[in-house]
Amino acid sequence: MSGPYLEITALKKSYGLKPVLRNVNLVIQRGERMALLGANGAGKTTLLRIVAGLTRPNAGTARIDGLDCVRDAQQVRSLVGFVAHQPYLYEELTAWENLLFFGRMYSVAHAEKRARKLLQQVGLARRMHERVATFSRGQVQRLSWARALVHTPPLLLLDEPETGLDTEGTQLIEALWTEHTAQGGTSLFTTHQQERALALSDCVVTLKDGKIAKV
Repeated sequence: MSGPYLEITALKKSYGLKPVLRNVNLVIQRGERMALLGANGAGKTTLLRIVAGLTRPNAGTARIDGLDCVRDAQQVRSLVGFVAHQPYLYEELTAWENLLFFGRMYSVAHAEKRARKLLQQVGLARRMHERVATFSRGQVQRLSWARALVHTPPLLLLDEPETGLDTEGTQLIEALWTEHTAQGGTSLFTTHQQERALALSDCVVTLKDGKIAKV
């Protein structure tokens, strides 16, 4: 690890009159896995969406490797792989077509080779030419991981990343995640399970009352 990779400073976000993030300050070192705990509605998803460049804060900054997540949103998105409750997949396309679409969107070199490898790694090679609309919740989650990793992003933002996965799916995803970390990747992930947070992370923090508290 060689210094901060993600820096969040005095971040605030409200929806109407309801403040969700009041004053979030957070630093994640390069290569670190950080778990983010918090009750439903604590703002965990909102925080991840701001870092991903998908939602604008009302105040404060989030920077990835020095890039501002608002001002440099397009560049930031190329650095981030986002696994969220929404799969960000096209149901009318096949698994293969989805990965090729996102691979080309991110100008991935050898996109077909990368897509084929990821489909094998998430256990979907046999169903690669089937439409996503026919997939189970767990299969959609596996493909979401493949989509998030297709451009080899240095930062993974994971919102309850094991949702819908059976034991086999969880093991496949953890292998991918371990590979990402071994290659120097950084991760920020949410979970409701403190035991899993401790097992999968280098550091655990809690989002409470719109602020970060160390566990």
